[in-house]
Amino acid sequence: MKTYKLSDLSEADIRTLCRRPAVDFNKITPVVQEIIADIREKGDEALQNYTEKFDGIRPNPHVIPVPAVADISLGEDRKKAFDTAFQNIYYFHMGQRPRKLTVNTMPGVSCTRESRPIERVGLYVPGGTAVLPSTVLMLGIPAMIAGCKVRVMATPPRKDGSIAPEVLYCAALTGITHILKAGGAQAIAAMAWGTESVPKTHKIFGPGNQYVTCAKMLLQQSEALVSIDMPAGPSEVLIIADEHADPEFVAADLLSQAEHGTDSQAVLVTTDASLIDRVKAETATQLETLPRKDAARKALENSFILLAENLDKAVDFSNLWAPEHLILACKEPRSITPKITSAGSVFLGTWTPESVGDYASGTNHTLPTSGYAAMYSGVSLDSFLKQITFQELSAEGLQQLGPVVEIMAESEGLDAHRQAVSRRLQRLRDHGQS
Repeated sequence: MKTYKLSDLSEADIRTLCRRPAVDFNKITPVVQEIIADIREKGDEALQNYTEKFDGIRPNPHVIPVPAVADISLGEDRKKAFDTAFQNIYYFHMGQRPRKLTVNTMPGVSCTRESRPIERVGLYVPGGTAVLPSTVLMLGIPAMIAGCKVRVMATPPRKDGSIAPEVLYCAALTGITHILKAGGAQAIAAMAWGTESVPKTHKIFGPGNQYVTCAKMLLQQSEALVSIDMPAGPSEVLIIADEHADPEFVAADLLSQAEHGTDSQAVLVTTDASLIDRVKAETATQLETLPRKDAARKALENSFILLAENLDKAVDFSNLWAPEHLILACKEPRSITPKITSAGSVFLGTWTPESVGDYASGTNHTLPTSGYAAMYSGVSLDSFLKQITFQELSAEGLQQLGPVVEIMAESEGLDAHRQAVSRRLQRLRDHGQS
């Protein structure tokens, strides 16, 4: 990992460090556009063809119902682990349920806001380099709590056409209504447009590779009338560490992100110069023990260490970098949290590895990456809800507010808007209400 001293860097240098490894969307967009067009035109046939081409299998059927929990063969220890994760994620997201809001803005004028579920959602669960049942929980639980009626989960099948039992178990726990055995841009397109067997969805969630991300971004701007959770790129972590940080734990946290893939990034910002060499030594030692060490090693080449003068400077840089995951490996992490303005999810102190958020603490692990934490939130219960406003005026309310609206409509040259109010006010005057 390259090392920099923050005080030696210019503003241009800092902006360069804040850039993520570039994804050449210009190169892959034509490929993704062709896939999207094929799915729209040919439906299930095209979907089957792409699954056979990219995953080496032609599932039949490629959309299946979720089996009952009792019918899924999975060890009891694993079931208990997923059950605990389910409970924690469920409790945290249940706590996010919105309340009905009613405000009387003036006498006779009542404004209300109520939540409604997005009826049809698509949940993408990657399955390329790793099986990710945790993502099923992170997306399926808030969709279930929100009350989304149709919940389509898309995930690539294994070579024998099956779905990993861990993924099936989590799908059963969260009440997934359809399982689509497909991945990549073709799965995103199928959920956006709908096919003979895949229900059309209104919003698509979940992480994925550059083709998945490109498909999501293209489709949200298309005639498919579909929205997405956020642009999602490679996983990343930034660690702010002071002199009290444990180099063994810091190295482990860096590697836990680096092993995601070669395009992941792991950044250490520390106020302690002596920590740098100790973390580098620990990282090198731990790296050799990892089954995915080749991918992690490549990711570390895209990563860096930054020496900051103090914690305030470290936080300032973190806010510019806007990490997906932010670990505060400091003696007093809560003293820093009020200064954090841009981060997907934050992990406080020695005993809070980022891994707990990935799996089972209760927070959602579907988070903005690539600097998008500066303007996006992670997935939450709100992501699966729509907010609808209502207003009701009494005769008194219209008499109070109507003249204001008449003046405003007239100032904008919208006379029909004015008359919609004026005619009602005249009716009230005609009936002796003034």
